[in-house]
Amino acid sequence: MSVPGADADVDALVRALLDEHDPATTAPRDFLGAQFDAGLAWVHLPVGFGGLGLPRTAQERVDAKLADAGAPLGGTPKNYIGMGMAAPTIAAFGTDEQKRKFLRPLFTGEQIYCQLFSEPGAGSDLAAVATRAVRDGDDWIVNGQKVWTSQAQHAQMAILVARTDPGVPKHAGLTYFLCDMTQPGVEVRPLRQITGEAEFNEVFLTDVRVPDANRLGPEGGGWRVATTTLNNERVAIGARAGAPREGGHIGKVTAAWRNEPGLRDPAMQDELMRLWVEAEILRLSGERLRQQAVAGQPGPEGAGMKIAFARVAQEISGFEIELHGEAGLRYDDWTLGRPEVVDLTGRGPGYRYLRAKGNSIEGGTSEILRNTISERVLGLPGEHRVDKSVAWKDLPR
Repeated sequence: MSVPGADADVDALVRALLDEHDPATTAPRDFLGAQFDAGLAWVHLPVGFGGLGLPRTAQERVDAKLADAGAPLGGTPKNYIGMGMAAPTIAAFGTDEQKRKFLRPLFTGEQIYCQLFSEPGAGSDLAAVATRAVRDGDDWIVNGQKVWTSQAQHAQMAILVARTDPGVPKHAGLTYFLCDMTQPGVEVRPLRQITGEAEFNEVFLTDVRVPDANRLGPEGGGWRVATTTLNNERVAIGARAGAPREGGHIGKVTAAWRNEPGLRDPAMQDELMRLWVEAEILRLSGERLRQQAVAGQPGPEGAGMKIAFARVAQEISGFEIELHGEAGLRYDDWTLGRPEVVDLTGRGPGYRYLRAKGNSIEGGTSEILRNTISERVLGLPGEHRVDKSVAWKDLPR
């Protein structure tokens, strides 16, 4: 639903932006900086923070007009963690000074973000993180290890959850920070995965200084801030914005079915149609979820989209292997590279099949997300948790 005058306002601002900064001749970072300064980065935010104080629905109009003009995407392709997870969290919990400092370089791609959440002993149970942050004057000294960190090799900044009070229950002793990844004490090591490439990393933090000015939200309030990040992450993974019909995994399969008649097996046609319908339902459900989210921050409903995306992607990639017969079993794509941008549907059927296995882990495992849905969406009784009132330091590890 549009607001009277809002469409006209953004149309005029978009025209002025394009007149002054032709996307064909303007460097992407300069264009995105001008877009932010015009309030067209996130129109729902206040003036001065990349917005105009307009309804979120106006952003779709802005983005469509800029895309038609060939404008670059905000954040650049590398900064999907910054755009999808860090930015909405900073917007929700940051002070005015933090928004002024961090949102513009995030949007222009000057500062690429990664996510320092999971640890070797705290993956599905994120609240069990052991990375410690100890106050030292106006700074915090951080020590610990994080794992499964996408984009850490490119990142200048990170969203970080660390334990600041081990003497209280695990959810209560966490604090959320914005951490400079370029400073001494930050070590990034690649992690090789089943596809052969090193898409993500483990990160070691040794006496890393984080200013208290980079603390997002209150001390000890990190779990609530992190939940906002996780809800946005699940929507970003499961409800891909602007996904076309037959986009993603299903598009690869239908293209092969149409273009390679020798692959067609009448016995597989019913299964292909079932998967096509599943993919289309997922696409439309994602669009509905994004429309519901325009009124505020995404809620736990995003967990359902993320589970559905993982299941459908894995079923389609498995079908694609069967469709290609013996050729589908070959995998000679053992790159040792470090991809600049992760393309979940790139390369060959073997890559897509192997990479899809990660869809049910990243962004929260499907098992944990089912708990989230049962308790926070359906209102079912929660699992019995014996550690809810026990200080973190007293928990067995």
